[in-house]
Amino acid sequence: MRLVITWLINAIALIALPYIFRSISVDSFMTALIVAVVLGLINTLIRPILVILTLPVTLLTLGLFIFVINGLLFWAVGSFLPGFHVDGFWSGVFGAIVYSIISWALASLLMPKKD
Repeated sequence: MRLVITWLINAIALIALPYIFRSISVDSFMTALIVAVVLGLINTLIRPILVILTLPVTLLTLGLFIFVINGLLFWAVGSFLPGFHVDGFWSGVFGAIVYSIISWALASLLMPKKD
């Protein structure tokens, strides 16, 4: 049940992004649900490999290169999923940051912590 709630929270966060950024668009709630699943899979499977491969650059930039990785992955999902559009790299970076903040805030408000 917790996984479904997290999935819905991420979809709601995606729906909120076009109201904040004009350069990001989501066509429908169903598209947001699909994008939330794809982003979750990419962040689970591909992101750790990229973080390990770029570890020297990440260390040199004191961890700031992680924002580049997140932005590129967000932008990549926007480029191959129909109905979800991210206009450019910087839109991807800022969109990923705001998406994470909205998801975190909604999750902390709606889902109680496990003891």
